[in-house]
Amino acid sequence: MKSLTSQHKTALSMASIFTKIINREIPGYIVAEDDRFIAFLDVMPLVEGHTLIVPKTEIDYIFDLDEATLADLMIFARKVALGLKKVISCKRIGVAVIGLEVPHSHIHLVPLNVMGDINFTKPKISVEAERMKEISEKIKAVLG
Repeated sequence: MKSLTSQHKTALSMASIFTKIINREIPGYIVAEDDRFIAFLDVMPLVEGHTLIVPKTEIDYIFDLDEATLADLMIFARKVALGLKKVISCKRIGVAVIGLEVPHSHIHLVPLNVMGDINFTKPKISVEAERMKEISEKIKAVLG
């Protein structure tokens, strides 16, 4: 077996913020979960309802996921997007993969009414904790 460099050992021991949410080490507004994926509201959203879809396996780059996992991630995202659209009034649910802000593969689902709603260079909005809880509970209820 290959020996790990100290850089790799450090990287392996530092869980991403998403892994900490998955492991319930820090709180998150979780809207859906199964044995392989989790969806939760972004706490620094572009718009209300901005949701992150995350594989539970911590892999930095989305295109390093194997084909089956990537396909299943998109199917899970579709399910969440359909529920999200029932809860948040919007024309569409936009999808984005940026991959630079957190070293853990994830998909952004962003409720859209105008193109600017998915502009990642604009300032994030602040949503009160009670509203975040209300939105997450409504999405969970719709998803069953």
